[in-house]
Amino acid sequence: MPQKSFAYSQTVPSVSIQNADFDAAQEYSQLRDSGAGTGAIATFTGLVRDSGDRQGVTGLFLEHYPGMTEQVIGDLIAQACQRWDVRKARVIHRIGRLPLKSQIVFVGVCSAHRRDAFAACEFIMDALKTSAPFWKKELTDAGEHWVEQKASDVARSEDW
Repeated sequence: MPQKSFAYSQTVPSVSIQNADFDAAQEYSQLRDSGAGTGAIATFTGLVRDSGDRQGVTGLFLEHYPGMTEQVIGDLIAQACQRWDVRKARVIHRIGRLPLKSQIVFVGVCSAHRRDAFAACEFIMDALKTSAPFWKKELTDAGEHWVEQKASDVARSEDW
């Protein structure tokens, strides 16, 4: 596939791994202010839900490999920029103990056109789930257990 060349602008760190919650509206505003030519923004926000490998999930605990995780996600953004018109991208992933309904991950991409913004946002999220070194534990009233990577996530990532 021939590589495309687009004007990519990055005025804020594109990858943040943090304990603190994030403001999705503020992240959206920063993407919207990415400069001339931006015509579309696609975002994804993942939340802690009450079911996963087991029912009755009360929260999650996430760990990561500092430095390596940011590099892997940065590489995924670079891959997205080679495939689609990405003007700016932002990924935030939370770690630590997160109760139900907490925001876990934010992926935002702005582009000149919606198709590129949607595709790049979905690609980054799908690839992040299988490539970025995170470890996730589901917390329940009956105890906690580490979550293994799902074949369905690997298949989605391989579709790209």
